Amino acid sequence: MSKICQITGKKAMVGNNVSHSKHRTKRTFDVNLFKKKFYYVEGDCWISLKISAAGLRIINRVGLDAALKQAVAKGYCDWKDIKVIGE
Repeated sequence: MSKICQITGKKAMVGNNVSHSKHRTKRTFDVNLFKKKFYYVEGDCWISLKISAAGLRIINRVGLDAALKQAVAKGYCDWKDIKVIGE
């Protein structure tokens, strides 16, 4: 699986390293990703998500179920992509 947040859809951006002499070379700006386990109350199970720091704040603000429904509606992840642990 690639380095994409399953809640926000954030992925690596491409930009330039700029030296003191203004010489530019290509680089990537990676996402601040974590592998995190959550207890999904509606499904009565544990799930594992690849999530960014911004995605973690969204889950804290609106809740896990609402954040997952928003992500699926926007196309960032699918229900079959969400890994269920210990079923």
